[in-house]
Amino acid sequence: MSEVKFKFLEFFKKFHQNNESYFVLILLFLLVSIPMYHIINSFAIAVLFLTAFFFINRKPIKINFDFAVVLLFYLTMILSLFWTKNTNETQNALLKETPLFIIPFFFISIKTLSDSSKNNIIKYYSISMVGFACYFLLSAIGKYLLANNSSVFFSHSLVGKDLNAIHFSVYISLAIIYFYTKHYKTRKDYLQLSILVIFLILLDSKTIQFTNVLLFSIYNLFYTKSANRLRLRNLVLVIFATSSLFFYDNLKEKIEFEFQLNTENNIGHVVIPKEKVGQNIISMKQAWSNKSFNQNDYFSGAAFRVYQFRIFLEIMQEEPIFFQGLGLNASYKKLEEKGIKYNVFLGNQSTEGYQTKNFHNQYIQIFAELGIVGFLSFLLTLFISLKNAFQTRNFLHISFSILMISLFLTESFLWRQRGVVFFTTFYCFFNLPTNIMKLTPKQSDKVK
Repeated sequence: MSEVKFKFLEFFKKFHQNNESYFVLILLFLLVSIPMYHIINSFAIAVLFLTAFFFINRKPIKINFDFAVVLLFYLTMILSLFWTKNTNETQNALLKETPLFIIPFFFISIKTLSDSSKNNIIKYYSISMVGFACYFLLSAIGKYLLANNSSVFFSHSLVGKDLNAIHFSVYISLAIIYFYTKHYKTRKDYLQLSILVIFLILLDSKTIQFTNVLLFSIYNLFYTKSANRLRLRNLVLVIFATSSLFFYDNLKEKIEFEFQLNTENNIGHVVIPKEKVGQNIISMKQAWSNKSFNQNDYFSGAAFRVYQFRIFLEIMQEEPIFFQGLGLNASYKKLEEKGIKYNVFLGNQSTEGYQTKNFHNQYIQIFAELGIVGFLSFLLTLFISLKNAFQTRNFLHISFSILMISLFLTESFLWRQRGVVFFTTFYCFFNLPTNIMKLTPKQSDKVK
């Protein structure tokens, strides 16, 4: 027993002597485990916490402001225990949201990473996403051969409802940006990029696809080494500004038309498939104004989000939630009550109803549950991420920030374990100071 204990201590002694290599492996394990079973991802979080706990430097801990904001956001969740409308739900949710504390704690303990370590983490994370894409594509082919049903290649059917097609679109989008912006691409890089792009198209998340196109455009206009970059940029800006003036009225009419249109093809992923509900499609206007609905009324992705925003405003008028919110995860009861009141599709033995769904908007979800303090602390994390990204001109960091801002408009991403781990890890990763080696005067001369 004593020999085992001695070997155990020797292992951690060696671990401590070569921190950075192990930190890289642990972070990779955490990131790659995100699409896996929750128990694997939970184990990775536990390893992360134990690493930080046992190997944190014994010198005074310095918490930089960027990480402190994340901890403040988690603190607002804890404080909501004092006024929550549903204590059990809040307690359970706090356990799920612990990565908001554990992951910054880990990054505070490691203090910095070298450029090469950061590059390796992004590189192998991106390669792992290619592996996941290949696995799901091969699995879909197998399902198709068995059932002869092409729907297995698209959306939630491709990756499973638990993984969520929209969320998975974000996971692979960062990998796409990595391969797309890589300066020297091999044939293997182009192949991996092609697989990821095809997979993103099949996942059919219009919001994330649009955001990727926007990011590609920004990169090509502002970050390539094209000789005519400035000229092209100014030309595009002038054309855009001019066309906006000429087509404003047409654009306004188009938006008003889409708002009243009874169609299932609009921005925002479907919450419940139409075949599970009924053929009567509700427009965004109806979702906003109808006094009651029928059990066969189907909400498109955009219409459902309009309905949820309407419910949020009603809750704001009925409950004193501006400063403190309903409490973490305590909004579900109110959403259920409203769903019953408006007689939306309430589900059956095989399908959950609309009244069981969250707001599908992270900004609204946070405001409703954590009030203005939680909402502002959350916005501050996004502002810091975007500000640091543009200051460092790190396009992957810029892409991550824009992807998150976009995703939060249609998904309560942080209210899922995978979502909170993905966001918090990459937020801390990108905002972690880089370890820059100090060169002696002679070494500096050689570099020059």
